[in-house]
Amino acid sequence: MTYKHTQIGYLILAVTLVVLVLFAWAHITARAETPSYYSGTNFAVTAIMALILFVLASFVSLQVVIDEKYLRIKFGYGIYQKKFSLNDVMSAKIVRNHWYYGWGTRGWLWPKMCIYNVSGFDAVEIKLKNGKTYRIGTDEPKKLEAAIVHSIK
Repeated sequence: MTYKHTQIGYLILAVTLVVLVLFAWAHITARAETPSYYSGTNFAVTAIMALILFVLASFVSLQVVIDEKYLRIKFGYGIYQKKFSLNDVMSAKIVRNHWYYGWGTRGWLWPKMCIYNVSGFDAVEIKLKNGKTYRIGTDEPKKLEAAIVHSIK
């Protein structure tokens, strides 16, 4: 069974756009008020702004793909990717994340698990044969759970 779904994190997208507008406004006003001999400082500030936008844009979406051998996840345009061999997956179940688990990629010590999420609180928790636990956020938990369970049998 193949499965492919991309969830968009609309809040992260909105935050990225707001930050972009604020950075553009700050850059334009600073450029008008800054003497030309501070151009090196402007470059450093611009580089930092670009880096912040790059990181924010990296977590705007989460794509989950299941093929014959792997369950793959990819944030945004692919700067962060992870794949799990379906032979290593022991179980999958629908769970609900707490609000404080956050969005993005997170590691928790208690309970010990890794979370990949861009929006909402619904997720599918997979347990691997080596004892590790992962949660994959999704806006269609029933379909994802069914796809994983069908693929590991």
